[in-house]
Amino acid sequence: MPSLGGKTAVVTGASRGIGAGIAEALGSQGVRVALVARNEAKLKERAARIKGSISVTCDVSDPKSVEQATRRIAGELNGAPDILVNNAGIFSVAVIEETTAETFIETINTNLVGPFLFVHAFLGEMKKRKGGHIVTIGSISDRTIFTGNAAYSAAKFGLRAVHEVLRAELRGTGVRTSLISPAATDTEMWDSVTVTDPVANPHSKRPMLDPDDVVRAVMFAISQPERVNVDELRLSRS
Repeated sequence: MPSLGGKTAVVTGASRGIGAGIAEALGSQGVRVALVARNEAKLKERAARIKGSISVTCDVSDPKSVEQATRRIAGELNGAPDILVNNAGIFSVAVIEETTAETFIETINTNLVGPFLFVHAFLGEMKKRKGGHIVTIGSISDRTIFTGNAAYSAAKFGLRAVHEVLRAELRGTGVRTSLISPAATDTEMWDSVTVTDPVANPHSKRPMLDPDDVVRAVMFAISQPERVNVDELRLSRS
């Protein structure tokens, strides 16, 4: 496997859960990581554990916030990162008539528009230098519909579509793109979620994947030889 030492990376949603695990795994391999999240205090606490990392407070759903963040990141890392992990996301469960317009819009903006904005900011330079790797954290909900998931599934289906367009556009450019789609994963995101129909909706506190399971999948994808693109990995409980 090629060494990741000396590379640079951006991980969104890096203050907790899967994103924090990915950032720490990259840092342990000698990657200089820019950790991105909204919660400044938690973000700085997490970044302090990773040698050479930087923390960048950003609301990924806000184009102006992303513009400021990506400009700062490019300055800190001397250009676009070698690795971009679009992990930030929000999740809630409600049937359509109980889903507010504000929740629907916020979910789409955070889970779909945000990743697009980060890709848009860095992709041009990646293509010019003929190298880079974009990792998108999808979900079982990017292929399967569950009750109470109108906003989340709409965002994740759209995110998978963006990934597939990217894959088609990037063939032969030297830039790779991978979609990691895990089943329900036991993170803090679930602390405020109530599922009233666990039989119809597998998004419940039944056995879940561990965040480290997703971290290992990401590290596998980005550690392949440059001639290899891991198009997609779908993770489920055995």
